[in-house]
Amino acid sequence: MASLYDDATQVLSELVGKPATFHDGQYEAIEAIVADRRRGLVVQRTGWGKSAVYFVATALLRKQGHGPTLIISPLLALMADQVAAAQRAGIVAESINSTNAAAWDEISQRLARNEIDVLLISPERLNNPVFRDTQLPDLTDRLGLLVIDEAHCISDWGHDFRPDYRRIGAVIEQLPNTPILATTATANQRVVEDVIEQLGNNVFVTRGPLARSSLRLSVLPVADAATRIGWLIDHLNDFESSGIIYTLTVAAAEDIAQALQAAGHNVAAYTGATAVEERSELEAALKDNRVKALVATSALGMGFDKPDLGFVVHFGAPSSPVSYYQHIGRAGRGTEHAEAVLLPGHEDQRIWEYFATASMPNQDVAHQVLEVASAPLSVPALSARVDLSASRLELLLKILAVDDVMVRTKGGWQATGAPWVYDTQRYENVAAQRVAEQDLMIQYQRTTQCRMRFLSETLDDQYAANCGRCDNCVGPWHQLEISAEARGQASQVLSRPGVEIAPRRMWPTGMPNLGVDLKGKIALQAEAGRALARLTDLGWGTTLRALQDPETPDAPISQALVKAVVEVLADWNWAQRPIAVVSMPSPKRPQLVNSLAQAISQIGQMPYLGELGWNGPVDNPATNSAFRLAQVIDRYSVPQPLRHMLAMAPEPGPVLLVDDFANTKWSLTVAAVRLRDAGAQGVLPLTLGTI
Repeated sequence: MASLYDDATQVLSELVGKPATFHDGQYEAIEAIVADRRRGLVVQRTGWGKSAVYFVATALLRKQGHGPTLIISPLLALMADQVAAAQRAGIVAESINSTNAAAWDEISQRLARNEIDVLLISPERLNNPVFRDTQLPDLTDRLGLLVIDEAHCISDWGHDFRPDYRRIGAVIEQLPNTPILATTATANQRVVEDVIEQLGNNVFVTRGPLARSSLRLSVLPVADAATRIGWLIDHLNDFESSGIIYTLTVAAAEDIAQALQAAGHNVAAYTGATAVEERSELEAALKDNRVKALVATSALGMGFDKPDLGFVVHFGAPSSPVSYYQHIGRAGRGTEHAEAVLLPGHEDQRIWEYFATASMPNQDVAHQVLEVASAPLSVPALSARVDLSASRLELLLKILAVDDVMVRTKGGWQATGAPWVYDTQRYENVAAQRVAEQDLMIQYQRTTQCRMRFLSETLDDQYAANCGRCDNCVGPWHQLEISAEARGQASQVLSRPGVEIAPRRMWPTGMPNLGVDLKGKIALQAEAGRALARLTDLGWGTTLRALQDPETPDAPISQALVKAVVEVLADWNWAQRPIAVVSMPSPKRPQLVNSLAQAISQIGQMPYLGELGWNGPVDNPATNSAFRLAQVIDRYSVPQPLRHMLAMAPEPGPVLLVDDFANTKWSLTVAAVRLRDAGAQGVLPLTLGTI
């Protein structure tokens, strides 16, 4: 054992680049893996050194002649950091992911020649047909160690549960004598017990205190978007070093980044819509302190490692204390002081409710997918047969695949023919747990006890104690007052005129399956349009969401909205000014749409030609493109009087097509086709809201 400890200490020193000693629990975990070939779960705060455990264990196992280590890791950024860390200790590490497809064959050959010590993959890779069927069986036969990073994702109860993590259970069953290490920084007792059950028998658990002495926690009162953005404008430079401003939506990240940039702050937005290449550059900029902050969604999540991160601010509260703890745990790993500030908003709970249901499969839709996929179908082809948005369809397919009733093949997705039963009890339990987590997050905002203690107790941390540093322990040091200048700058961004509505260019795939003979490029397209705002925007979004609420009665448009729309028109740099105004028929909001169209006609001194014809009943709008197009393709027509006025126009030019909301944009697309076919030289869509 003395020799093992000496060898382990030498590898650790190489890993960190200087003489080093183990934290409490690190060597004990390594010894259990290497000497006793046990399985274990390590629950330790971010920055404790969980990766050191599996890298040192890998080096020692390889020295004993064992096979490579397989690390299942959730994020590309985390993989890159881990590959670099392994190389410092002389460990040959490679990853197979979406960014290095050209190197997969070479990596596979080196793996077969036993030239690679560590292979990192995402859990989704376990469902890649080539990897699953040709590479994984050989790898599991000679695996020296399996590592499950961010292991809370295995559990239904984990706040970041990902369906593909459930595949790991099948891999574990193929490794009866292989040591396994699961690691996470965020697991309460329920998650711990769930992970232990999946790991098998004789599992050791290493669990330490979660509180970090460098972190100071504070919560400001609930406020509107302008106040919170103004606060950031006034106070961002008060924070030491650089940090992260987390938001709940992509729109909020972009709005806040724009407001802070306009006020002179060096920040950038980082969201799920950010290109992979740009993400890497932004992460490097933050690590090198070339930006003051990244304004980010949870896309900047697990695995981002910057020891001197000085602050984490949340613009809107996450839906659970566990998720919040994980976010703030990225700050203060290698510094004496770091701040975590929560700026809750009135809209938080509405956003929580949306995301809480996103991962729950619909029983009827699931059975429909299984029925239509008797032969391999691509996702676009499935979308033409099942009314589900693309993102939710992808998630449902993953869930069904993990349940072994759907399989991903080279031709797409295919049902296996195995029976599937909707696990009502399981999903009801998970939904109830999500609600309980939301209630705890509200309690965190309102608590008068130590905030770090509250979070630690939520995570069932036996070491929970008062921190002596948070705003409840020592009194608040932040106030919500902001300068008039900051409020004005925030309001200016929030009330900015308009967002672009990109026109549809192609008909959806698979329309013939729905009885619609359309495919390929749309010949009579609309021009790029404008909306006053996105429904998720921090500014006009609140007003527009209220208008869209089914409980809101139809009424003429307000003068405030008319004024805002006029600003959109004034800022619209169109190639040719529209010659007339046409309105969409609105079965639900005719007063709103018609009054908006007529107000624009009067103010812009453009003739109002009336509204398009509507044929058929009022349907609940379908959610995916193919089904929505099938609903509306025959619904719109150009009445003869309107057609006559288009033909008699004194000069050629586009018409302004006015509607209330553009969600899928297929109604506007079909209406534009009808208008152009009737003689309109172009169609410029204008709506109040878009998604």
